[in-house]
Amino acid sequence: MRISEILRAVAVSDAKPNKPQLRGLHQATIKRNLAVAIGLAALSVVAMKFLYNNPRKERYAEFYKNYDADAAFERMKQRGVFDSVKPDE
Repeated sequence: MRISEILRAVAVSDAKPNKPQLRGLHQATIKRNLAVAIGLAALSVVAMKFLYNNPRKERYAEFYKNYDADAAFERMKQRGVFDSVKPDE
């Protein structure tokens, strides 16, 4: 180490520590916590959209692309699901 680095290290270590921030501490903490909460909420929204909603929309679209409502109705009618419609015999 150089002498200037040693003197700088001694000068820094002899310096008094900063006083704690007491005035406005509660407001500063609230601001920080609010910023973290908003950031985490935004991250949650984005994650939910891309990891859950978009794949679900794609599965629904794929299902209804090949879905035949009339055929499903006929199957349910034959099994006796409906009280108002009697199965064909």
